[in-house]
Amino acid sequence: MAEDRLFIVFLAVAVVVLLARALSERLRVPDAILLVLLGMAAGFVPALPGVVVPPELVLLGFLPPLLYHAAFFTAPREARADAVPIFTLAFGLTTVTTVAVAATVHALVPGAGWAAALAFGAAVSPTDPVAATAVMQRLGAPPRMVTILEGESLINDGAALTIFMLAVEALDGGFTAGHGAVRVLQIVLGGVAYGFGVGFAVRWVRRWISDPVSQIIVSLATPYIAFVPADHVGVSGVLATVTAGFYIGTRGEGVLQPASRLAGTTFWRILTFLLESALFVLLGLEIREILREPGGQTWGMVAAATFAVSAVVIGVRVLWQLGNGPLARLLPGGPRSQRGLGRRERLVIGLGGMRGAISLAIALSLPAAVGDERGLLVLVAALVVLVTLVGQAPLLPVLLRRLGLVQPDRRRAEAMVARKAGLEAALARLAELAEDDAVDEQTAEAYRQMLELRLERVHYLLDRRDREPDAAGEQGPPAGRRVRGELVRAQRRKLRALYRDGRIGAGTLREIGRELDFEDPTTPGARP
Repeated sequence: MAEDRLFIVFLAVAVVVLLARALSERLRVPDAILLVLLGMAAGFVPALPGVVVPPELVLLGFLPPLLYHAAFFTAPREARADAVPIFTLAFGLTTVTTVAVAATVHALVPGAGWAAALAFGAAVSPTDPVAATAVMQRLGAPPRMVTILEGESLINDGAALTIFMLAVEALDGGFTAGHGAVRVLQIVLGGVAYGFGVGFAVRWVRRWISDPVSQIIVSLATPYIAFVPADHVGVSGVLATVTAGFYIGTRGEGVLQPASRLAGTTFWRILTFLLESALFVLLGLEIREILREPGGQTWGMVAAATFAVSAVVIGVRVLWQLGNGPLARLLPGGPRSQRGLGRRERLVIGLGGMRGAISLAIALSLPAAVGDERGLLVLVAALVVLVTLVGQAPLLPVLLRRLGLVQPDRRRAEAMVARKAGLEAALARLAELAEDDAVDEQTAEAYRQMLELRLERVHYLLDRRDREPDAAGEQGPPAGRRVRGELVRAQRRKLRALYRDGRIGAGTLREIGRELDFEDPTTPGARP
């Protein structure tokens, strides 16, 4: 039964995700690699049914929320500062890679016309940033490199899908250069304009909603409201979703209440983790089915095409980066935008361009009009994804360390400086309130002692970091963490005893328990 097959696949995905998470922590390997490899291993289990993921499920089910989440949390100042590198990668490199891959495929597979070759090139040209950014953030790579990779991945999906749509239209005949130029303008400008409209409307609606659950529902519906109608009318759903997410994310001040922000952040963190994990596992599971049919070609042809295309997508990207991006020199502020991006940084960004499930989804969307070569092209796309993901991602940690680009304490130092400034501002404001008799002395003294204790702790951590740089990655003094943890556990024990004795209810138990969660030193982002 279909329900039984669906349950087995769901169970397999859940087991693989849990196992990959456990191994990732032990092996210090990016989740994405383990998810794909374990998914492939699970795919060859005889009892597991064959998995064929409809491309519509990826493009319409997975892609909109992932794009929206990434765009919503894009750093606007950093993105503006690196607009030229992002633009040249997302549009220039994507176009060059598409053409280079198309020429390679056209030479190796003569039966594939130029339109089919360009459609295939568009499928394998966009990058998947999950594995690369996970490695870089974990090791403490320069934030600018992470920003460039994330910004590129947000836009290059739209650029690749635009080229893919034009190539598919060319397969049906009647395509001219003039028609292509008009369609590009329609797809890009239409998607961006519609995205701004959705962002403006959703931001206005959310101003009138105070319930956190309702805010989450609206936020979850937003990427689909942006993507699906845009895609239906023939404009870029990717650019519409990215535009809406960026607009709302950069203009959220005063729209979301603190409770809504806390609940929404937790919800989206879990949702994106589940979507990304499921996507990589399904990619691994599906490879078994794709390997069964090499499109009527010999495995020697499959291996040669895979090697050639993989070499092109990797080589073109590295050469583009080491050449400093030819298009960058032609853009306003181009030479200035490249300052601080030396050969080391450009090499890492060049090798950080792994392909992912989006490439496979686009390849699976190749129409039957491609002809007998369609099966071969889909298989090669899947193998290129596997080669770039499993082959490149493990190199990044080694490369970052060898090139001296690891900065593990940078973000923690920034956080400490920000906390220090914030606490000092709070103490100054408290003094003003006390001087104006806006707060009684007893209340002011209680808050003053609390703020001074926190400020003293921050000073201690900053001083300790300056004295002992190697200890910067620790989350505070080990003795302090142990004491703090014991105090939190003592409060939890007393809280549970009060509940057992009937002195407090379940609501109070949960409320105080949440407050203790924020104080627990094992909680990410816990109070200092």
